[in-house]
Amino acid sequence: MNKKRCTAIVLAAGRGSRMGSGVAKQYMLLRGRPLIWYTLHAVEESSVIDDCILVTGAEDIFYVKEEIVVRYGFHKVMAVVAGGRERYDSVYNGLQAAVGKEAVQGGEDPCMPDRDGYVFIQDGARPFLTEEILERCYEAVKKDHACVAGMPVKDTIKTVDENGFARQTPDRNFMWQVQTPQVFDAQLILSAYEKLMREKERLLREGTAITDDAMVVETFTDCRVRLVEGDYRNMKVTTPEDMAVAETFLDTYGGFQEEKR
Repeated sequence: MNKKRCTAIVLAAGRGSRMGSGVAKQYMLLRGRPLIWYTLHAVEESSVIDDCILVTGAEDIFYVKEEIVVRYGFHKVMAVVAGGRERYDSVYNGLQAAVGKEAVQGGEDPCMPDRDGYVFIQDGARPFLTEEILERCYEAVKKDHACVAGMPVKDTIKTVDENGFARQTPDRNFMWQVQTPQVFDAQLILSAYEKLMREKERLLREGTAITDDAMVVETFTDCRVRLVEGDYRNMKVTTPEDMAVAETFLDTYGGFQEEKR
């Protein structure tokens, strides 16, 4: 059987206010390279991923094309598109480019339409994406149509009430910390997002927060989402403390992607 096209949608449109920096976190240097470099390098070197849509702030598109994509030779990046106000808006814009429904900003041609492949949605602020994670997700999505990387939680989790008092202690054996990539049949995730875009105003009025792509599929389709083993080091860099941890990981492990070169 021929391998279906696998497109990565890498999200790098956030401003990273919790980082407390004047520079968006995805462009901050981690051991001499922009944070986003590590994710794009993993995509570039992967035998699973065929091409990539990079989603960034509209004001950053020219900079990203010249100083990230061209400078570092990321040939799998087929388009750089503007994100939206919310994460789900950015994902939807990336999906539009991935299936070729709309021309992308800057006058480029859209990617070749392909609704029969798989979409890997990845946070650009997770620098420790590995080929092993991508391969596990690829095998899972072929069987189950929807999967997300994650790891079982190590700590006890408690839910709290509006005053901060403990309300419930879920069984830790059934609790996972969700990561990315989140991977789906292209038609499945596009259909789910199109329904979300039609319903998002109602959801906002009701106070329903859509926090990840799996939740979109869970809410608007009857497809179940498989949890796939990621890596405890597959962290999202959000705060200055996270950046320090990421530097330690690089110093300790030599860089997950670079060690395979």
